[in-house]
Amino acid sequence: MEIDIQSLPPADQYRLISSTVVPRPIALITTYSERTGHNAAPFSFFNAMGENPPVLAIGLEDKRGSGELKDTTINIKETGEFVVHLVDEALAAAMNVCAISFPPDVSEIEQAGLTLAPSSKVRPQRIVQAPVAFECRKIAIIEVSLHRHITLGEVVRMHVRDGLFDLETGYIDPDKYHPIGRMFGRLYTQTRQHFEMEVPAYEAWLAGNGREAPSGGR
Repeated sequence: MEIDIQSLPPADQYRLISSTVVPRPIALITTYSERTGHNAAPFSFFNAMGENPPVLAIGLEDKRGSGELKDTTINIKETGEFVVHLVDEALAAAMNVCAISFPPDVSEIEQAGLTLAPSSKVRPQRIVQAPVAFECRKIAIIEVSLHRHITLGEVVRMHVRDGLFDLETGYIDPDKYHPIGRMFGRLYTQTRQHFEMEVPAYEAWLAGNGREAPSGGR
């Protein structure tokens, strides 16, 4: 089946993209504004884009219905600072509360029962309950359209819940870290099941398939 995706209405494009590029990690982002204080909102068009420097990318959409920019987008544009939190199973319900469109005078952070603590290098505070938090400074905001901005942020400090970091391997312990992933619509997924695959050396792959290396070069 071939789909001319650019001919579809934006809502249909969203359904196709969000239901095929799955699962996606969830960024619960805190920002700060002198006018409105601290804000928290989840975004699932999100991933890591590299190291040296460590870079995160987030797709920020506008408010559904009104077309206005979300507070997160406005605050990052104005201050250039934000904190990205990964969402695990224990944080899932609170993350979902932060997605509610509360009136301007109601704090989603308080309604979700979350606790903030000062960050080390940026003004926005971090969520204590999160298993992982990345303090970020804006590298660039790409205005893809009036309704979609892609933000690139450099990680300047990282916070990890005690007991998750394996000092011997340098990795986060997958048996203790249980992030959730966004599927589409109301669907989310757990990440408790793992399997390993090792990429063999070219010579080992040839030998395992009963082949010989071709003569000459390319």
